Amino acid sequence: MKYTLGKEEKLKSRKLIEQLFEEGQRVKSYPIQIKYLSLNHSGEFPIKVGFSVPKRLIKLAVNRNRIKRLMREVYRKNKYLFSANLKEPYIFMFIYMAKEELKYEDLEAALKKVCAKFLTKIKEDEQV
Repeated sequence: MKYTLGKEEKLKSRKLIEQLFEEGQRVKSYPIQIKYLSLNHSGEFPIKVGFSVPKRLIKLAVNRNRIKRLMREVYRKNKYLFSANLKEPYIFMFIYMAKEELKYEDLEAALKKVCAKFLTKIKEDEQV
C-alpha cells in the first residue's frame, strides 16, 4: 500500500458531505472526532476522507490550515490502520475539537486511539 493521500481518496462532493452529516455516525476521542458513513462511492480506494477544523474553536485561518495539514499527514502515515480492517467502502470526516494546536505526536496518538474505537464500534455493529 502506498503512503499517499491522492485526489481519489479525498472527500470533496458536497452531496456526499451533506449525506455524511445527516446520516452518519460518530466516534469521539479528544481531540479528534470521526463522522463516518458506510456508503458505496465511485473511488478505487475504500475510504474517502475529509478534514475539518471549526472556526469557532481556532480563530486564525493560518492555524486552522496548519492543523488540517498535520491531521492529513498523520492520517496519511497511519491509514493502513483503517483500510486493512474494513470490508466495505466508507466516507470519513475528521473533525478537530481542541481549542489549541497540538503537537504532531499527540495528534498521532489521538488518531490511533480514535481508530481503535472506530474499529471496535464497527465490529459491534456487524455482530448485532
